[in-house]
Amino acid sequence: MPDFVDGHQHVQLYPTVRDGVLAAVKEKAPNAWVRQARRNKPLSHRLGRPKALFLDYLSTQFKRCAARAGLAHNPAFAGAYDYSRPPDFGALMGEFLEGLPEGGVVMCHPGFVDDVLESLDPLTKLREVEHAYLASERFARLLTVNKVTLGH
Repeated sequence: MPDFVDGHQHVQLYPTVRDGVLAAVKEKAPNAWVRQARRNKPLSHRLGRPKALFLDYLSTQFKRCAARAGLAHNPAFAGAYDYSRPPDFGALMGEFLEGLPEGGVVMCHPGFVDDVLESLDPLTKLREVEHAYLASERFARLLTVNKVTLGH
């Protein structure tokens, strides 16, 4: 059975999908936790990021429904950023880890790009940027400085 359940592009947060996902997890994998996408940041840090603010809103309802179903969820989420411009992913990761509680989740999509992926996903270059950073000594140092260990 899975340790956790989520959906591609946060689809599990949408009300109609949410209800089906939570029912299926409760029935088939009741010990799995479900991923919500609410950040653990003050409102002043959230206002300038419309996508993340929308995910916060959807996650508030999702967490309530998960709790009513007796399902666990992650306490906080980070990783949403503006994909329309090249990021300083190291600086972003520092922001993501700041204040992230035990059990918090950071979303990322590292990978290598090939023709097949390019035909399926418009965000391919960002995958390579994320992979390069996550494989770097800078990331290892950031984890150490923030006393963060990666789960499995």
